[in-house]
Amino acid sequence: MASQRELFHVSGPLHLLNSFDWRNTFHRRSLAASLVQGGYILERDRQRGSIQQDANAPPWWEQFHFQLNHVLVDDSDLSYYGAIFELKYALPFFYQSNPHPPRYVIAFRGTITRSVTRSDDMKLNIKCIFDKLEESSRFRKAFEAVWNTVMAVGPTNVWLAGHSLGASMALLAGRNMAKSRYQLETYLFNPPFISVPIEKMIKNQTLKHGVRIAGSLLTAGIATAMNRHRKDPEEDPFVVLSEWTPYMFANPSDPICAEYIGYFEHREKMERIGVGKIERIATRYSIGSLVSGAMGRDSEPLHLLPTAYMTVNISPSENFKQAHGIHQWWQQHFQWQSKLYKFK
Repeated sequence: MASQRELFHVSGPLHLLNSFDWRNTFHRRSLAASLVQGGYILERDRQRGSIQQDANAPPWWEQFHFQLNHVLVDDSDLSYYGAIFELKYALPFFYQSNPHPPRYVIAFRGTITRSVTRSDDMKLNIKCIFDKLEESSRFRKAFEAVWNTVMAVGPTNVWLAGHSLGASMALLAGRNMAKSRYQLETYLFNPPFISVPIEKMIKNQTLKHGVRIAGSLLTAGIATAMNRHRKDPEEDPFVVLSEWTPYMFANPSDPICAEYIGYFEHREKMERIGVGKIERIATRYSIGSLVSGAMGRDSEPLHLLPTAYMTVNISPSENFKQAHGIHQWWQQHFQWQSKLYKFK
């Protein structure tokens, strides 16, 4: 039996149905989150053996004039981990505006803990921790779908979106496309930041800032000693990546993604106290990636980003489920703070 939160008419972004504006950033974000939620429910429908007549997933895309073009199926457990949605219709004048509607949105769900997919989802979470997601068959298949879609219709007509583990998938796909000079509009909801959650663990701001400064000095010192930062800017992948600006959505009460808030804020603080040069080296490396490099296994920390447009939900969250949930990103009653962080 479906839960009430799976039903679009109960928990979906109903407030947008009669006034959707493609030029409105909140509307675009709400749509992306709704399609990701559709991906979650698509898999739950599959597990229940639902047929088209009693499926709960379609309203999550059909209400916004999208159709399901293709389902991404895991080779191991045959679960649905993502979907390609195709826009059927938008008012003609929106196509003359900037930004214009996408032709396709490729959305990735996160981990479903109470299901037969839990084992494979958790294995992928472990791969994320060790920067090995790119080696998984699920990601390779997903990236092939992204690449083929972009080659068919062009990068300006394709969006990426994902939540939690799915945000890691979308982030990695977006990174790889950006390094090939294709910047895709990308929505990352509660993306995992693979690090000690300083933002969540340390409440004292002075102590927190001190810990971050020490970490930056250590990371930049090791990178300098290894000559890791001496690259031609034209060939530096971090500089190339800075041309891509994904939309990122984080909640400070969510330990999985909260560290992104501190990561970007710390860069600005280092600039203000006059040591921005040190942070520009440190921000692109993790200690783990440097250790791997020293051992001859070149590893790029896939969660570190030069540029992002971050939106933070500053309303109190009752529990982890609410802080990490996808539903918060289309709710009207929350308070938000948004800011562009750009690598210089």
